[in-house]
Amino acid sequence: MTTLLAAAAPALPHTDSDLRLLIAVLLSIGAIVLLITRFKLHPFLALTLGSGLLAAVAGAPFDKLLGSFSTGFGATVAGVGLLIGLGAMLGKLLADSGGANIIADTVLARSGPKALPWAMALIAAVLGLPLFFEVGVVLLIPIVLLVARRGNVPLMRIGIPALAGLSVLHGLVPPHPGPLVAVDALKADLGITLALGLLIAVPTLIVAGPLFARVAERWVGPLEIPENTAPEGAVERPERTPSFGAVLATILLPVVLMLGKALADVVVDDPKALPQRVFDFIGSPLIALLAATLLGMVTLGRAAGFDRDRISDTVGRSLGPIAGIVFIVGAGGGFKQTLIDVGVGNAVSEWSARWHISALLLGWLIAVLIRLATGSATVATITAAGIVAPLAADMSSTHAALLVLAIGAGSLFFSHVNDAGFWLVKEYFGMSVGQTLKSWSVMETVISVVAIALIMPLSLII
Repeated sequence: MTTLLAAAAPALPHTDSDLRLLIAVLLSIGAIVLLITRFKLHPFLALTLGSGLLAAVAGAPFDKLLGSFSTGFGATVAGVGLLIGLGAMLGKLLADSGGANIIADTVLARSGPKALPWAMALIAAVLGLPLFFEVGVVLLIPIVLLVARRGNVPLMRIGIPALAGLSVLHGLVPPHPGPLVAVDALKADLGITLALGLLIAVPTLIVAGPLFARVAERWVGPLEIPENTAPEGAVERPERTPSFGAVLATILLPVVLMLGKALADVVVDDPKALPQRVFDFIGSPLIALLAATLLGMVTLGRAAGFDRDRISDTVGRSLGPIAGIVFIVGAGGGFKQTLIDVGVGNAVSEWSARWHISALLLGWLIAVLIRLATGSATVATITAAGIVAPLAADMSSTHAALLVLAIGAGSLFFSHVNDAGFWLVKEYFGMSVGQTLKSWSVMETVISVVAIALIMPLSLII
């Protein structure tokens, strides 16, 4: 799988020394953290330099030191960057039209301060079922920031439950790409995996969301709501505002389209069939979010009385504040690709072959190691599933489904500086690297540990 992922990038020679590769990884991650925290270097530059150091120590030719970084940067910006841009446009339309205020007012009216974290966790879980993590972030974070401001609630108290809801569903529940590929690789039953995934996801979300949010709030301290990403319509409303139904329909459109694609993949299951080809197109994250943005120009912008110039201006002004986020996220993708191309995944596979432990725990540990090394939950899930696939041959359908969930849980472990999601959360919430480690990174670890702690005894019961 590592070979396939690296095929589009310049080939880097794999080191013959596992020790040298380990040193390269530790030095590069240490250098990135040091450059950002001690020398206050911009994360984009720190990640670029860290990628060069990694390739150099791992033994890449001088002329290819940053080749993989460039490839990973371009792939990440082409994917996640476009989603961030479209999400920013939709978020700006929500803000300027008063649509975000409608959502905030509804949530605040029906939830007291004590219930807000639970409400945000539920909303994030529902929206996160068919959404890719990045899409969910760009749709939910503006609402989280606005609710925190209007409800005078600490940002961590509702931000962590929202992030936990998205992350738990991303790692444990189909139709997200990682779990779906793992289901196929392990020949697990999709229905059983979905049912058990939801069974594990609910208590995991409770612990990592509303409960851990209280701890994260004390560790991180008070946070100011970032002005560059918070909706500007929180204070002043236009004279006309869209209806709650129109706002909800606009937000849910990409959810419905992507859910339709997932259902078509299961029901039709024929890539050449016209219905599946149509749903594959309209249900892709880019098209679904683009459709929601175009719809928002009418249901949000026009409903608020905006003319064409005002709508164009609103959309244009949404891109400036997120330029830095896109570069940082792209650099995180470049560093991840460099890690993959120097052979980190292959090294982990070789080390894991010598272990003799429970298949569920082995799958979790392999996914943890690949996640720590590459920063990608999807890569960790796909690679770990490929490694342990032979072990699932003689398993019951229930235990094969639990193995899928164990791998998914491991793929969420401790997101740090080589994960594009780390920088996405850091920038959106306006946190320092240390604060992001204490909140987001620990939250991801809590999700991973709680999930495997539930999966292991469950495997003995059913």
